[in-house]
Amino acid sequence: MEVLAVDLMRLANNASNIGLAAVGLGLVIFLHELGHFAVAKWCNVFVERFSIGFGPVFFSRKWGETEYALSLIPFGGYVKMLGQDDADPSQLTNEEIAEDPRSYVAKSVFQRMAIISAGVTMNVLTALLFFIIVFKVGFPTSPSLIGDVRPGMPAWVAGLDAGDHIEKINNSSISTFPELQLAVALSSGPLKLEGKHADGKPFEITVDPDASGSHPQVGVTPMESLIVYKNSPGHATERAKPTFREGDLITKVGEHHVKTAVEFHRAVAANSGNSLAITVERKNDQTGKPLQSPTNETITITDNFFRTLGLTLDSGPIAAVRHGSPAEKAGLKKGDKLAKLDGLDIGTQIDPLKLPVEFAKRSGKEIEIVVTRQNPGGGQESKTLTLVPDDIPGWLDQPEREGEPLSIPSIGAAFHILPVVLAVEPGSSAEHVGVKPGPLKKLALVRSAEPGDHQDDAKESTITINFDDTKGEARINNVAYAFWLVQRLPQRKVILTILDEGKANNVELEPKLDSEWPLPIIGLALEPEKLVQKADSLGEACSMSIAHTKSSALNIYLTLRSLVTGRVSYKELHGPLGIANAAYQVAQQGWIAMLLFLGFLSVNLAVLNFLPIPVLDGGHMVFLLWEAVTRRRPSEQVMIGATYAGFAFLLCLMALVLYLDLFIHPFAKK
Repeated sequence: MEVLAVDLMRLANNASNIGLAAVGLGLVIFLHELGHFAVAKWCNVFVERFSIGFGPVFFSRKWGETEYALSLIPFGGYVKMLGQDDADPSQLTNEEIAEDPRSYVAKSVFQRMAIISAGVTMNVLTALLFFIIVFKVGFPTSPSLIGDVRPGMPAWVAGLDAGDHIEKINNSSISTFPELQLAVALSSGPLKLEGKHADGKPFEITVDPDASGSHPQVGVTPMESLIVYKNSPGHATERAKPTFREGDLITKVGEHHVKTAVEFHRAVAANSGNSLAITVERKNDQTGKPLQSPTNETITITDNFFRTLGLTLDSGPIAAVRHGSPAEKAGLKKGDKLAKLDGLDIGTQIDPLKLPVEFAKRSGKEIEIVVTRQNPGGGQESKTLTLVPDDIPGWLDQPEREGEPLSIPSIGAAFHILPVVLAVEPGSSAEHVGVKPGPLKKLALVRSAEPGDHQDDAKESTITINFDDTKGEARINNVAYAFWLVQRLPQRKVILTILDEGKANNVELEPKLDSEWPLPIIGLALEPEKLVQKADSLGEACSMSIAHTKSSALNIYLTLRSLVTGRVSYKELHGPLGIANAAYQVAQQGWIAMLLFLGFLSVNLAVLNFLPIPVLDGGHMVFLLWEAVTRRRPSEQVMIGATYAGFAFLLCLMALVLYLDLFIHPFAKK
């Protein structure tokens, strides 16, 4: 009965969110068409039909002279006026219809302009209203604080660190992480970033976003808070005594007080080899209800180590070197290959995957490394370099995405691991199943089918990482990413595909805990850091609403420019299914988030509808401007040809975005 009650509650909650999303999307469409309808009536135009949706009508009712309808395809709407029907553009040049004083074509050019622009005007006004409510009530968003810097990406190379605060981009002030993401995604060249480091020192750097993906990126993620969200299954937090609870506020690691998530992660990484004591301020009981007064609890973490596969792999080339780092000062260059560390061979005497830890152990001491370097004229040479590593724990920057290199934080360099086995550990499961030195093809992590097992949050039941993909270097160098996934998803089976005399064989490996290699994470998910944007007065809310509407409209135009130039991939587009899914996701966050989304959608609808494309409001406005200037209407042939061309363009666009919704975007996989 309890399970049934939970399922019914979840169903009811989902139904309410779906209903809220449907009502919100319908409201935006309705208000757009209401603008056309109201001004047409004000101009005494005969409106034949007011429809929400396109295609066949499945419900209609007539009030007065107008038929009000709901149509089968709920991705828009229309107002059908006498003398103005996109399905029959010849009406616009029909002299007989023009003689009817209540027809659209009988009205003056400026009246028709008012009717055509009324939908867009209504969307802008409703967006302003939605934003005023949002800013007056206040809504939480992520501040423009950096929570993590992706190894090898432009921000990492430029020297930005977790905890840094970006305050300006190209001299324009920003305060939220979404503003930061948008400014980068819509950039057309290098960006000047200004702000403060975590220690309060100002910085001003220039980065050139990486445009190799579907949109430009610099490689930063938003800041987390110190509030516990949940435990990840299979990690050390499951063995914690007592257990963490949702809503716990982390205050100390050992005797060290932490004020930010960045300090927390560094403290955990620096002390994870020992029994780890974490102090939290506990606000909720075991059922999630608030306690009468918060209590302090000390939680102990033990036995937190890397899971190894019994394989030593080959190190690859240096992928990137951070500006101002010990590696850069020592002369290490992109393309170099690390060969020796303090006289020990890398690959035979030192596991390349342990290099971040080995360098961290030598912090503050002058060390010697040997690298092999490709000469411009051909051939290789060995170079001996000396440097002093910083006191930064190893594996602090984890390769969370495909193609990312492995960072060595203490020297400021990142390198790739090659999918080539150099040695197999005696007695390991790899030796038992017959893995031998040689190339690897891929690795798969398979979700357990055992009943009662706690499942991870990854959507795919099987995650496959290819090592021999033909899409280029970024996909070939996926070994570091694959190894880190083995740590992040400890409950999954590990299936390795090896190449034995040209044949691909799948073998299952049993990872083993390495008690001499502490894991720098404990499996604790934290809530995102929040910044509440709220106006102190109605006047300020209006001012913030106007500014937000302007910036939203400008960003839409910049997005279109980036799509045309190829700076942003067409795969970033979403269709009606994607929009509906986004509305549902936003509805789960509450009505304020929904109003913010509907405000942006209203601006989006206004901008896109006023593009100079026949069939859209902007296309009609172009014809009206022609008529106003030349004192005559475009010819019937031009009107019909342009209208059908507009229809063809929109149909092709609709087919594209539906394809993207169904086969490219995660919507189809949920």
